[in-house]
Amino acid sequence: MLNDTDLDALLAGRHADPFSRLGLHADDSGRLWVRALLPGAADVALLDAGSHRRVVELEQRRAGFFEAMVPRRKHRFDYRLAVRWLGPNGESSEGVYADPYAFYPQLGDEALQAFAEGRNMRPWLSLGAHPVQHGDVAGVRFATWAPNARRVSVVGSFNNWDGRRHPMRLRHAAGVWEIFVPHVAEGDLYKFEIVSGNGALLPLKADPYARRAQLRPETASIVAALPEPTPLPRQRERANRRDSAISVYEVHAPSWRRGVSGEFPTWDELAEALPAYVADMGFTHLQLMPISEHPFDGSWGYQTLGMYAPSARFGPPEGFARFVKAVHDQGLGLLLDWVPAHFPTDAHGLAEFDGTRLYEYADPKEGFHRDWNTLIYNFGRTEVREFLVGSALYWIERWGVDGLRVDAVASMLYRDYSRPEGQWIPNIRGGRENLEAISLLREMNEHVGEIAGAVTVAEESTSFPGVSSPTYAGGLGFHYKWNMGWMNDTLRYMAEDPINRRWHHDKMTFGLIYAFSENFMLPISHDEVVHGKGSMLAKMPGDPNDPNLWQKFANLRAYYGFMWGHPGKKLLFMGQEFAQRSEWNHAESLPWGLLEDDRHAGVQRLVRDLNKLYREHSALHRLDCESGGFEWISSHDAEHSIYAWARRDGTGRMVLVVCNMTPVPREGYSLGVPDGVTAWREALNTDSAYYGGSNMGNGVAAAGLPVQAQPAHGRRLSITINLPPLATLFFVPI
Repeated sequence: MLNDTDLDALLAGRHADPFSRLGLHADDSGRLWVRALLPGAADVALLDAGSHRRVVELEQRRAGFFEAMVPRRKHRFDYRLAVRWLGPNGESSEGVYADPYAFYPQLGDEALQAFAEGRNMRPWLSLGAHPVQHGDVAGVRFATWAPNARRVSVVGSFNNWDGRRHPMRLRHAAGVWEIFVPHVAEGDLYKFEIVSGNGALLPLKADPYARRAQLRPETASIVAALPEPTPLPRQRERANRRDSAISVYEVHAPSWRRGVSGEFPTWDELAEALPAYVADMGFTHLQLMPISEHPFDGSWGYQTLGMYAPSARFGPPEGFARFVKAVHDQGLGLLLDWVPAHFPTDAHGLAEFDGTRLYEYADPKEGFHRDWNTLIYNFGRTEVREFLVGSALYWIERWGVDGLRVDAVASMLYRDYSRPEGQWIPNIRGGRENLEAISLLREMNEHVGEIAGAVTVAEESTSFPGVSSPTYAGGLGFHYKWNMGWMNDTLRYMAEDPINRRWHHDKMTFGLIYAFSENFMLPISHDEVVHGKGSMLAKMPGDPNDPNLWQKFANLRAYYGFMWGHPGKKLLFMGQEFAQRSEWNHAESLPWGLLEDDRHAGVQRLVRDLNKLYREHSALHRLDCESGGFEWISSHDAEHSIYAWARRDGTGRMVLVVCNMTPVPREGYSLGVPDGVTAWREALNTDSAYYGGSNMGNGVAAAGLPVQAQPAHGRRLSITINLPPLATLFFVPI
């Protein structure tokens, strides 16, 4: 018979090892006892699982605790518990159940040891909720990491959220708690009830490794099967290389087009329309702002709690698998925004998960982000590193996405990021770099780099060296880095009235000084069209009294031409491809009705054709990240705000790009050209009437523009062109 000390501890939910007392156990005399903790039960009987015969009735020693000595049995055997439940109004129900405390430890010692030592980069294979079968008993194996907890129970719809019902087993070496709960199935709700080391009952916690969660404002995790491995289509490896054309369409899934219900679209609704649109527009990749589970819509997904769960806003996770396939079926790559820098403070999340600062740094000078009021992961803790690296691998290996755009990398790299003097802690060398975060990013990129075709992109706004250099060369190992400096400089230039641009000429040329120091991507992202910054069209100068806004539209078209002709991969946020007038609003659908206006439709046609030109001409993309792919023709004509350069692919193919950033047309303009070509033709003109321009240009005559032995721009050969106002022109050899 169980002693009162153990019984009191079990009923109070503070027993150190419930598995040592519940279930079948022999006493010192060899007698077999069965014990069950079933609050809410009225009667419990022990059944032989093979014969289904009743072996013994259990005595209820105290409310919810049942115990009996097993007659005529000396060894453990397979059994079931027949339970009669008593409802709050006196109603009763009956059921036969396998006992969770009849099962041996679930997780292997080797996997737990690897987890404790930081060698398990796929911890999601062990932790979380996994539907499993033990013999003829189906159920779910639950496991969570909470090394400082006194007790952890799994609670859910299957046990009336009662933490006394299923206290878990602590695997001491790893700090992992586990239990197999029979008869739980996919779709069941669950959380973890945790008692801290000092005895405090914490708010119920969602599963950090949950693969599915409730739609906000509800916060429970949902049992979901582990997705099968989904390898990338074979062609993606070639398409994601740095010598390929990469043009990314960035999308906030909830507001691209609202769903049929008027709120969030389902994955299937998105799959039906979005991939086809992106492909028709000529983009090569689709990038989604964070779709992992997050509590607050207004964070746009950047305050993530469910690092393994596609958001319930778009329906069940299976729909996301169909969406990924639809993207790849259109020949597109899929990138996901991924947020390993910080997490929100919501009580059901990771914050003080086991009563201690477990996932976050302990000191607020390291662990609290002042800008976002969020918590910062403890990048130096092995189990946290595994959690983050595992998340990256999970999205790529199990959902088949091409890669990840890693958010807020700069905030990870520096301990003094956005912190005043005295409010940050130096690293062990006395410096400002976060050595643990640097090490984590390298490790993550090395593991992702082992997956054929997978890529990572860094949103990194500082001059930290080697962001896209391989780790063996001392770099961080990203495949691409956003060129924030280029974006800021060129947008400042474009905001100037054309009459003043001569004084800011170098803002458009400065980026070429460092353009090949990283594998750069040129980003016009969501961050540039919110918080009072205005849409891309609104940023452009123009006569406010002109009802046609011709200068605004012309400036925008010229800028897009400049961007697509400039070295670097491309990224454009949704809505900007058709010159959205207002700032992006995450709570509304894009204003697709603007496409009934030919000026907006013209910008859309331009972006489509720029993508086509970029893909079809290897000179515009093959050496995007190498200095051999670029050659200035005219970079100093500040007086006329004209820029001209040649793009090359390393095999002799060339494209010339010329920009006129004033509203002054220039007929008969002499443009110096490289040797080796006898005639050039105009391949694209942003001032074409087809795009909404004035239609000044250089025709499409088969003979093209003949090269003349007339020096210009320091070259012995030239062509004579008509240079439209506020326009970018592309010329290709005939």
